[in-house]
Amino acid sequence: MKNPPVMDATTRRWRAALFLFMLATGVSMASWVARTPAVRDALDVTTGSMGLVLFGLSVGSMAGVLASGGLVRRRGGRQVIAAGAGLLVAGLLVIAGGAALEASAGVFCGLALFGAGMGLAEVAFNIEGAAVERALGRPVLPVLHGCFSLGTVVGALLGMGLTAVRFPVGWHLAAVAVAVAAAGVWSVRAVPAGTGQEEPGPEGAARSDGFDDAAGSEGGGGRHPDGIRGQLAVWRDRRLVLIGLIVLAMAFAEGSANDWLPLLMVDGHGTSATAGSLTFMLFAVAMTTGRFTGGPLLVRYGPAAVVRASALVAAAGVALVVFSDNALLAGAAVVLWGLGASLGFPVTISAAGEGVRNASARVAAVSTAGYAAFLVGPPSLGFLADHVGLRNAMVVVLVLLGGAALITRALRTPPSGVGEEPPGAPAPGARQSDLV
Repeated sequence: MKNPPVMDATTRRWRAALFLFMLATGVSMASWVARTPAVRDALDVTTGSMGLVLFGLSVGSMAGVLASGGLVRRRGGRQVIAAGAGLLVAGLLVIAGGAALEASAGVFCGLALFGAGMGLAEVAFNIEGAAVERALGRPVLPVLHGCFSLGTVVGALLGMGLTAVRFPVGWHLAAVAVAVAAAGVWSVRAVPAGTGQEEPGPEGAARSDGFDDAAGSEGGGGRHPDGIRGQLAVWRDRRLVLIGLIVLAMAFAEGSANDWLPLLMVDGHGTSATAGSLTFMLFAVAMTTGRFTGGPLLVRYGPAAVVRASALVAAAGVALVVFSDNALLAGAAVVLWGLGASLGFPVTISAAGEGVRNASARVAAVSTAGYAAFLVGPPSLGFLADHVGLRNAMVVVLVLLGGAALITRALRTPPSGVGEEPPGAPAPGARQSDLV
């Protein structure tokens, strides 16, 4: 194994920019979530009507996630991140204005803008993070997602404090928008142009990655189509399909806790609302800890072993929460749930781009699948819970984690040239990055 390359100043700024803006997006998301009750009170709507308002976030997020991969391939990650940052800031400002004016339609539109910005930026961030990993030869995505988790902790604490002193929600979200804008301006300037972009030439060659110019020949020099066809073509690789199934399971496990854990503790274990919120905070801290400390484990044991162990640890936590009748034990078990779920999503996305030439397209495809699981999977548990109860519905998460643990061999770095679609002769001059 070769020694990892020394990080130069440009790459250091690139990595720092990704870390900073992921932290900012985490703060912005948690700030909104923490002030949701205050917004509902400002709008003076019922819980059911608030659910319709919140639907704006789902609509925007899905639109952003589905559009991001194709936009990165046409424009590069930097432009997509800039667009996402602009939508995030605009969304926060529109939400703040809608809350101040007591306009439900305004908050809905603001959430749609905010969700679109999140979807655009986060898929692009995964592509950028995977490119930094290939440049450095060591894990970056776990810490990148750890910055988002840390931001959610910071944002939740800030939101709780401002709620306690009855600080106006409009001014709070406007201040967060200003902070996100400042972080976005600095971050976009530090991100190199062209990462993930494909520019078909006279013979259909493309540039896939700013650090691997030969990478763009997408399956041996044939043109890789843009749009939906181009994004679906990579799924012809069986290994990528298995990786996609793993990321679906791990994202589902994380998203289910984000959406349902407080209510699961309140309704399923009879705790107070405060205890439910504190349990979620414990989960978020465990997620953050796992992501910031997982790098050495990845270097030593590799992604397949780490994700297998992560899935089993998360499954143990979920099982205790579901089957234990002791609320204290169930609350403590969310530490296992959080630690186990922490590395699965970023490590799996990283593995999708290892050892292949069309790395950016594959990372975009798996990221999109993962975020779709975040957005669509957990709400589906609500419909199931209406029939079997929320605790019993979480058995679905347990089954998915067990299934993911059985197929983690797909995360092993393939031999040179494996994983292209369709198989063909390697592009002239193609080179592989140094991988851990």
